[in-house]
Amino acid sequence: MRRRSDALANDAAGPARGADGGPRVVVIGAGFAGLSAISRLANSGARVTLVDRNVYSTFQPLLYQVATAGLTSADVAYPNWAAVRKPGAHFRKGEVTGIDAGARRVLLADKPPIEYDYLIIATGVSAAFFDVPGAAEHAFSLYTRRDAIVLRDYLVSRLEYLNEAPGDREFNITIVGGGPTGVELAGTLAELRNIALPASFPEIDRDRMRISLIELGPSLLAPFRESLREYARHELVRRGVDVRLGTEIKQVQPDQVLIARPGEAGPGATGLDGATELRSDLTVWAAGIGAPEWVGKLGLPTGHGGRVRTGPDLRVAGQDRVFAVGDIALIENQPLAQLAQPAIQQGRHAATQIRRLEAGQPVQPFRYKDKGIMATIGRRSAVAQLPGRIRVKGTLAWLGWLALHLFTLLGGRNRISALVNLSWRYLTWSRGGGVLVGDDSPPGKGPAP
Repeated sequence: MRRRSDALANDAAGPARGADGGPRVVVIGAGFAGLSAISRLANSGARVTLVDRNVYSTFQPLLYQVATAGLTSADVAYPNWAAVRKPGAHFRKGEVTGIDAGARRVLLADKPPIEYDYLIIATGVSAAFFDVPGAAEHAFSLYTRRDAIVLRDYLVSRLEYLNEAPGDREFNITIVGGGPTGVELAGTLAELRNIALPASFPEIDRDRMRISLIELGPSLLAPFRESLREYARHELVRRGVDVRLGTEIKQVQPDQVLIARPGEAGPGATGLDGATELRSDLTVWAAGIGAPEWVGKLGLPTGHGGRVRTGPDLRVAGQDRVFAVGDIALIENQPLAQLAQPAIQQGRHAATQIRRLEAGQPVQPFRYKDKGIMATIGRRSAVAQLPGRIRVKGTLAWLGWLALHLFTLLGGRNRISALVNLSWRYLTWSRGGGVLVGDDSPPGKGPAP
């Protein structure tokens, strides 16, 4: 048998089949990209195995609603065994520890390895703290279902504490990052304070709950057109959010953040010189993404943020049978925003290339088809940038955003439950009905107030 010196090199791509004649395809990650790849491989004769550390897939676009007690954690979770109910597909729970590309095996912790003919890496990403001191230790993230529950529990427990505590205590919230997650979270928290607080927590003075949104760049929602970016900023300010653009986070501490405008400390300044203290009882980090730490141990070529480098066809650089798709993929000469639609299209493309390879056909480069982007600021306020230079904002964009997200939720029960909970929230904010309580929490809650 011919061997290669590079342990990660694969044989030249071409038909590769298991014992029963169908190629063995392993998909790591049950996000948008992974599940769309599995759907495209259905009825292809492939034997597909989905591997994920969780038994559920998380609908990330609505995590901020879980974090602000508008949805339950079950509303955004769907069982993986149901998601892969396709011909020839099954789910296997496991923690990936490595890839033996020479032997074509995915290594799992405490479980036998899984052999593959083709591998699709669709792990998604996690928060990137950019080496900001204290950020990883003291800031909350919002990328997983567990993150959302921990953040929600801390937020609600803090409000409960302030509602009972005597005196004029303040509650200062800082959100780092002006992308969709930061904007949506800031807008929803502002509405919680402005509308729901008097009914749900009547002893808290609304003026003592302050929300700040910090963005390093010159504007919010960078992928959007300038008019929509300015609309989002104006709407947040109108709701009472302190929006600070062109501002850098220097350090995160348990009860404050140190901020500065780039260059304002003067020539030769280093470290925390010139930084301003901003009180922050709750800091949420939504400023950037990076690959999960364990991805760096796979021995694959990586780029910015530890993401896996791929060629134009989404095959990992130097690999013939390994694809990377979704947020984890860093595509050569084709930077894309980390959004659902690019991930879905990449998952489908990778699956199509596997089918082409099995048919003895050449692979094709990935080309993203822009179907538009949307972000919500709050009730009856959103922005939508659609193909054909169509720009929509306000109530119409908000209704479109709401309909799209409810439609794309996995599972009929989830759609109905989310529709009921969100409708109830928006209709009963002022009567105390917009804050859900009683949802189960995982181990490892956030710090007590």
